[in-house]
Formats: sequence, structure tokens, C-alpha cells
Amino acid sequence: MLRTSSLFAALALICWILADIEIITLDPWQELRKMGWGLITPDFGAIYEGGKALLNTITFAFCGVAISIVLGSGLAFLFEYRAVRWFCAFIRSIHELFWALLFLPAVGLNAYCGILAIAVPYTGIFAKVYAEIRQEANQHPLQGLPPNTSALSQFFYAVLPVIYADIKHYTSYRFECALRSSAILGFIGLPTLGFYLETAFREGLYSEAAALLYAFYFLIASLKYWVKPRFVMLYAVLSFAFVAVETVSQTVAFSWKNLVHFFTYEILPWPMRREGILNGTYAVDVPIEAVGEWAWNIIEKEGLLGIWNTFLLTQIALVGTGLFALMAFPMVCRHFQGPWVRRFSRYGLIVVRTTPEYILAYLFVQLWGPSMLPAIVAILLHNGAILGHLSGQNANLVDLRVDAPQRKTNRYFFEILPRVYGQFLAFLFYRWEVMMRESAILGILGIYTLGFYIDSAISDDKMDKAVLLLLLTAALNLTIDATSQVVRKRLKISTKLVTAE
Repeated sequence: MLRTSSLFAALALICWILADIEIITLDPWQELRKMGWGLITPDFGAIYEGGKALLNTITFAFCGVAISIVLGSGLAFLFEYRAVRWFCAFIRSIHELFWALLFLPAVGLNAYCGILAIAVPYTGIFAKVYAEIRQEANQHPLQGLPPNTSALSQFFYAVLPVIYADIKHYTSYRFECALRSSAILGFIGLPTLGFYLETAFREGLYSEAAALLYAFYFLIASLKYWVKPRFVMLYAVLSFAFVAVETVSQTVAFSWKNLVHFFTYEILPWPMRREGILNGTYAVDVPIEAVGEWAWNIIEKEGLLGIWNTFLLTQIALVGTGLFALMAFPMVCRHFQGPWVRRFSRYGLIVVRTTPEYILAYLFVQLWGPSMLPAIVAILLHNGAILGHLSGQNANLVDLRVDAPQRKTNRYFFEILPRVYGQFLAFLFYRWEVMMRESAILGILGIYTLGFYIDSAISDDKMDKAVLLLLLTAALNLTIDATSQVVRKRLKISTKLVTAE
């Protein structure tokens, strides 16, 4: 494990040397002082103005998660088929913001776009996780059923009762993630909290931005009090009803015909549509050589550079996340800190990991300009807070030996860290693919990752080009995910918490 860690650290150092990391703004400290003053002087009147956006954030999340649970549960039963596994891997490898940008020309800037952007990738995520939970469940209850029991009855009587707690906990966590996804969809114009946050940041109204962020933190912190299993169905129905009323009042016309036409014609490579559009027949040709030249031209000029920059950013953020988590977890561990320090540190980590990485990156871009530095810091803070929290929980399960060092530094390096490091690496490599998705999407902020070129293609109404670049993004994410699984398997590490032995 030490050799693997050293290899990744050396790779990150090389990437750091090659990366575009610089501070472009003239006086970042003055802007930082303004932001700090805004944090301590929040203008809560902004919450009243953005109240409907906050409601949209909640309803988009409920609708998107409800759809993805239904579809993901169905796909989970078919997850043993390779085609289903690859399909789910593909749709979850593309970030929600990319899906929103893709749906935008087809359905317009409305609630449908936001809901579909959440529902599509979350369907792939739920299918994978639900299938894994079902496969790892205790199979003994099945032996008590009659031989001719149908598969559906087996599931409801012998499988669901066993896995219900795990499914409930994961679905609750995923809904929290959906709220973050819904919030940042506002940064591309959808009427969620991110729209008002971007406006406040762009205009330097940091007191208003602080109030909106505090409202979002309160929303996340209050979930356990009002999102109860017995009320979830009611919330989902009310959310769909609210969306329906809003879209009718805005005279939004959703057309499946337009959506199908978009995905079956408008995203086809330009050489396939060129002659049909020019002669007015809208026929489709298959000039293989011309399509190949078109694709290679895009890959050579933009795709390879976007992949390279995305890779550089991800590898630096991966190691930075690890270092941040290694420094953070002792602050929430009972073997190093007292109850007050642990509580304060835990709240700090909650705030950092609750703040979407896109919002953090947007904030840092205002401070330092659109280099890779804002994206690196945003990704490592967000993911480092998650890993620091998980590693701290893991370390709390460790019982010290009788001869454990009394000095905290020695206890950290010679007692606790060696016993939790394997699982720490498992958590880190498990987040690797997530960081790759985040690195790609942050290109929308002007950083030259794949997201920059995808956003440019969509702005130029070149949807065929955008789809090709999205396919490259998905292929890159799938490669990282597969590599992560191989590394974890070779190191024989898993994400299960250690026992308190």
C-alpha cells in the first residue's frame, strides 16, 4: 500500500508541474475580505426572494429521485446482464450538469430539464447499488419459502425485509446528493437555488449569497426531521403536482416527439445530416470516411487536450484529497481530541462536504481566476471532508492496545494510521471516478477540461460535437472506475468499516 501511495503521489507531483496553476486576479485578498464580511453579515431578506427557488430545489430532487428509484429498481433485477451493467455504468458516468446541458435544447429551460438531468444518472446509480445490496444480503430466509414460490414473492417476503434498512439509508443519502445536484442546476439557468447564488456572487452581493448558503445548510441539516419514510410518497406526489402546476402556468409544452427527434436525428454527426439538410429532405447518409474525419478532427483539436487537462486536474485533486483527509480525521477521532474539539470539527466537515463542489469552485474562481487551482481546491475540500468524516468514524472503532503510545503524534503514525490506512485508500480510490466527473464538469467555469469544450459546443448549437465529447467523458470515467476497482482488488481493501477489535 505504501508503494501504491508513493506512486500516486509522484504522479500527482508531475501533474502539478505540468498543470495550469496560477492566480490571475489582481487582488484576491480584497475579494476574500468582502466574502468573509458577507459570511458574518448575512442578508436573510434574500431567502424570501429566493424562497421559490428553494422550493424548486426540493421538488426537482424529489421528482428526479422518485423516477430514478422506480427505473433503477427495475434495472437492478436485470443487473446480471452485461448490457444492463454497461448501460447503467454509462448513464451514471456523465454528470448531472452535462445531462442538463444535453436536455436543454430538447426540452427547454424548465423543470423537465432539471428533473431528467437528475433522474438519468441516478437511475444508473440506484440500479448498481440496489443490485449490490441485494447480492450481498443474507440468503438464508429464502430457504424457508416453499419450492414453487415466485421470484416476486421471494423478493417481498425474504429479500426486502433483510435489505430494507440498507436501502433506506442509501436512498436517504442519495436524496441529499440530489438536493446538491438540484441546487447547482441553477448555475446554468434553471430556477433553483444556484441561480440566485450565481447572481449574488457575480454582483458581489456576498451577504445575500451567505444567507442563501445558510438556508441550504439548514435544509440539509433538517432532512432527518421531516423526510420520514411514511411521508416520502406524499412529498413525491406533491412535488410532481407542483411541477405540473408551474409548467402549465408557464405554458411550457413538453413534446416527446421533439425529444425523440433530438436524440435520433439532431445529435447525429454532421456529415450524416449534411446532404439531407442542404437539399431539404432531412435524409440521413452514412459516409463512414467523412464521419471518421469529422470525429478525429474534434478529438485531435479538443478531445485529447480536454482529456489531458481533466486527467491532470483529477490526479492532483486525488492526492490532495488524501492529504486533506489524513490531516482532518484526527480532529474528529476520540483517540486524539476531546468532545468539544471533535464536535466543532465535525460541524466544520459537515459544512464543507455539504457545499457542492461546483459552488466551491465558482467561489474560488472569483478569487483566483479560471485556472486549475480553484477546481483542485474545491474538489479536494469537498471530497476530503467526506473522507475525513468516514476515516474518523473508522478510527473511532479502533480499540487501543495496552502498550499504545501516549504521545498523540506517535499514536497517529504507529497505532491508528496503520490500522485504518487500508480502508482509507479504499474510500479514496472509490471516490476517484467521482473526482474525474467533477473535474470534467468544472470546465463550464472556464477551466480547460472536457466540460469547457462540451459547454462551448452546446453554446454554438453543435450538439453532435457535444455528444461526441460526452462519449469521451464517459469513456474516461469508465476507465478510471475500472482502474480503481483493479487497484482496490490488488490491495485487497474494501470500504466496509473495521470492527472494534
